[in-house]
Amino acid sequence: MVQQLLAERPRKGQRLPVDKFNARRVELAEAAIATLAELGYARTSLREIAQKSEFTHGVLHYYFNDKIDLISCCVRHYKAQCVTRYDEVTTTARNREELMAGFLDKLGETLRTEAHMHRLWYDLRSQALFEDAFRSDVIEIDKSLEKMVWRVAEKFASFERKKPTLSPAALYALFDGLFQQYLLKHLSGDRKAVSGLQTEIKRLLPALA
Repeated sequence: MVQQLLAERPRKGQRLPVDKFNARRVELAEAAIATLAELGYARTSLREIAQKSEFTHGVLHYYFNDKIDLISCCVRHYKAQCVTRYDEVTTTARNREELMAGFLDKLGETLRTEAHMHRLWYDLRSQALFEDAFRSDVIEIDKSLEKMVWRVAEKFASFERKKPTLSPAALYALFDGLFQQYLLKHLSGDRKAVSGLQTEIKRLLPALA
């Protein structure tokens, strides 16, 4: 892939077509996300990403102005990956029991297998308090995640012709707070973190929807 990127890199004074240029940026962002998830925002530089991937420092600098530009691209790519995580569950569930089982199963799976990506998300969301370059992207992702949680709760309540008792923002804050708490436990080696999160959500969702 490195050879392909270098081969398609135009001569000085030329630029790739916008669609190809953006496609290359996404490819590089996918490679960078792994390093960001491992090291975190503060400890990651373009040089560090180059050292831990197959791409050269020069290639990264060609496609991105700086670290902030790269991370902004990573954040937008992350959004496309995560905001539909539970949509299949809400679409296929035929009753509250199926929805609860499917949601808890997916919740446990993402905590077990994507913990480092979730850690990166919370890191970037915290950095957005100080770095306005990707703040709008983070706010947009947060809103999308809020809507994602709301779709689950709204569908759960609809099986009994009810509506969730909280606003979308308040409901998301509860779920997000619990998830972050159990993510920390999981990353700290707590083997009961996944089941603990599932137990809390199983108790919480019927009380709110």
